[in-house]
Amino acid sequence: MPKNKGKGGKNRKRGKNENESEKRELVFKEDGQEYASVIKMLGNGWVETQCCDGEKRMAHIRGAFRKKVWITQGDLVLLGLRDFQDEKADVILKYTPDEARMLKSYGELPENMKISENQMMEDSDEEVNVEFDIDEI
Repeated sequence: MPKNKGKGGKNRKRGKNENESEKRELVFKEDGQEYASVIKMLGNGWVETQCCDGEKRMAHIRGAFRKKVWITQGDLVLLGLRDFQDEKADVILKYTPDEARMLKSYGELPENMKISENQMMEDSDEEVNVEFDIDEI
């Protein structure tokens, strides 16, 4: 039988889920940063985003976020703009839906920006009933 050389399995690599238990401080944008909504997941750590300044940018998910913070379509993120490439940026931070609502209430986000569409659908109290008849199809 082979010797165990590691210090644990899958659960040790996954780590503790510390982010959900504690509230973090709300981070506002600074110079060289911009709020953006994720439009499309492109793969290989790249996403297509719609920024608040009206531009579409390709954004790179930095290495510290790759397997720890899951970014999906419709999420609100904070981008670090590049001086040498205006059409590309780097994802610095992902906002939770609660933080996104707070940013909108503070007036940091434009009114026409949708925040976390998939999360908003889960929060709504209205039920959508769709009725159809198999014979009609």
